[in-house]
Amino acid sequence: MPISRRRFLHAAAAAVPLVSVVTRLRAQSPALPGRITRMQSPVNLEMNFAGLNGFITPNDLFYVRNHFSQPKIDVAAWRLKIEGAVNKPLELTLDDVKELSVKRRRLMLECAGNGRVYLTPAAKGVNWQLGAVGNADWTGVTLADVLDRADVKSSAVEVVLEGADTGVIADPQSPGPIAFARSLPLEKARKPEVILAWHMNGMDLSPEHGAPLRAVVGGWYGMASVKWLKRIVVVEQPFQGFFQSLDYTYFRRIHGLPSLTAITAIPVKSQIARPSQDEIIESGKPYKVVGAAWAGEADVAKMEISVDGGKTWSEAALSGEAVPFCWRLWTFMWKEPAKGRTTVMARATDSNGVSQPRDHDPDRRNYMITHVLPVEVEVK
Repeated sequence: MPISRRRFLHAAAAAVPLVSVVTRLRAQSPALPGRITRMQSPVNLEMNFAGLNGFITPNDLFYVRNHFSQPKIDVAAWRLKIEGAVNKPLELTLDDVKELSVKRRRLMLECAGNGRVYLTPAAKGVNWQLGAVGNADWTGVTLADVLDRADVKSSAVEVVLEGADTGVIADPQSPGPIAFARSLPLEKARKPEVILAWHMNGMDLSPEHGAPLRAVVGGWYGMASVKWLKRIVVVEQPFQGFFQSLDYTYFRRIHGLPSLTAITAIPVKSQIARPSQDEIIESGKPYKVVGAAWAGEADVAKMEISVDGGKTWSEAALSGEAVPFCWRLWTFMWKEPAKGRTTVMARATDSNGVSQPRDHDPDRRNYMITHVLPVEVEVK
């Protein structure tokens, strides 16, 4: 039986009042393209995904994810410290960083909770719809070049990235004020898709996006791309920080036993930008279904669309050439929409042959929301 958002609402009603669920679903994008405020303090903003119209997301439309209040940083006094298991500890100004080999990378970021509003029962966390994702052109230096300058010891296993944003978490309780910090395995940290950026889409990085310097980790969820970077700590034991072991984790089953594991790479996923939920479509007139798909460290190999609630699937056209660690835009021409209410669905398959799942895996908790999301429309 085809999945529909109507069934979604009925299923959710047992846990959440129906009016609440409808409000969450239909707080769809504003009439004008812009960002939707999901939280006032700290500020969390998402892109209006229904307005998707290009490969690059403009800076003023790019989503903003904050865990704590945005720190105020004096750029002249700012220093990047590199310490821990290194032979040459460093303290670099922004000018020092810019003297290294400059690189440009087109990389996508997605919040690990993007799409959380569609989980049932309602999950805790920022109620993102579809817009906590974006593609940008970043300018900076590779993390590998910085690590090479510090001369990493052979005993090192991970690289911890620490931001200047700090605060207290109530649930689960943090040990007093903590900084946002995440680690990368040394192998990933040395990959060319991991950069420390000061430019975004050809412009100086803005404070809301992590100025003066932020990490951008291609292929991984956005929590790894630490903003307001102030310290890099090379460690000889796996890092077990708050946002590495208590938050931003999922259950991975080993011999059937669930074990908490840090979230890292983005699985294959696609989203429909247009039509939007409950859109009215003219019958008999061709309609272009539009969206984007991505696959983390893999490539998007195939896109399929269903306009009958998953009974049949047709291949969609992927736009342009594949760019590693970026989304791929796609289109599908719905030639003759027939009158009545129907459900549009999108499904991507990556270069490893993995396709989007039909349902959300509960072992992923309230993260890694990659299952097929149905869009109900009315054809008149």
